[in-house]
Amino acid sequence: MEAWLIHQWQRNSPWQILLRPVSWLYRFLTAIRRVAFRIGLLKSHSAGVPVIIVGNVTVGGSGKTPLVLALAEALTMRGMHCGIVTRGYQRGAAASTANVTHVLPENAQSPLAGDEATLLARRSGVPVYAGARRADTARTLLRNHPEVDVIIGDDGLQHYALRRDIEICVVDGARGLGNGELLPAGPLREPAARLNTVSAVVFNGKGGHATRNIAAIPTFEMTLANEFFINLKTDQCIDARTALAAFRGNRLHALAGTGHPQRFFAHLSGLGFAPVVTQPFPDHHSYRETDMPGPDADIILMTEKDAVKCGSFADERMWFMRIDAILPTELVDFVVNKLEHRKPANVTRSEAS
Repeated sequence: MEAWLIHQWQRNSPWQILLRPVSWLYRFLTAIRRVAFRIGLLKSHSAGVPVIIVGNVTVGGSGKTPLVLALAEALTMRGMHCGIVTRGYQRGAAASTANVTHVLPENAQSPLAGDEATLLARRSGVPVYAGARRADTARTLLRNHPEVDVIIGDDGLQHYALRRDIEICVVDGARGLGNGELLPAGPLREPAARLNTVSAVVFNGKGGHATRNIAAIPTFEMTLANEFFINLKTDQCIDARTALAAFRGNRLHALAGTGHPQRFFAHLSGLGFAPVVTQPFPDHHSYRETDMPGPDADIILMTEKDAVKCGSFADERMWFMRIDAILPTELVDFVVNKLEHRKPANVTRSEAS
């Protein structure tokens, strides 16, 4: 259903036009909420260190997590001590506890951590904390890791309770902003004009068609590359060219439970892995062994985020594709320059804790 909606939101249809009054109400409520934070009716809290928010204005995957990983690595190489906060997509009773905070990778196998948080913990090498309230989560991270001097928020562009110094909005270069309508008539969480208020826009792939929505905001382009395939059962790691030869002649089956499954399937096709039977799942799908294809599939390909939830029933047919975001040096320089010239925080570290 989610994949169908995201596809439909690329255009205007009669049923979407009927939903526009609901979208107008959504726009009004969104605007009221932003104003409430701006004038202080709703409180935002400083972490006491610079905060970089990486988010988007659309529903569905746009490439935020690869960008967070690449940015954490780049800033670490520049001598900074990064920490990452994320909501974690907790499920179950504990998720309803507003101040619950999960520490990763210490409990990365916890089902409450969520797929993206677990992936961030395994790949980044920096403290990763997941919690329902990002401001509380950031304070807990800093209390336990006083060496951290910059926090990167995975998602959270619309969660203003955590004060931020830099906002980076990621836009899918292929889908752009869809039909430009707000939920539920379109894919937008906030109006397209929100792009004019962020620090920078990063296009995941070619995205020139969406720049008409941006006025005088720095824009950058990231690419996804460095493809490696890793076996879930044996941990064998091979590059894409080797995998292409090794998998030739096998019956390939690809699955993806991401915000944009077709991106993964198209990427596989572009690498030469075809024909492939594809099976999309909802974003953050909780996989079970029964979700896996039967014996008619010789090789099962999935994303790294999917693989996080398939380890307990992995077999030697299962391979996930590890992929990295390649950031332009200009983007890293831009972020570092913004951090160096940020205004002093309104609270000290001790007060924030």
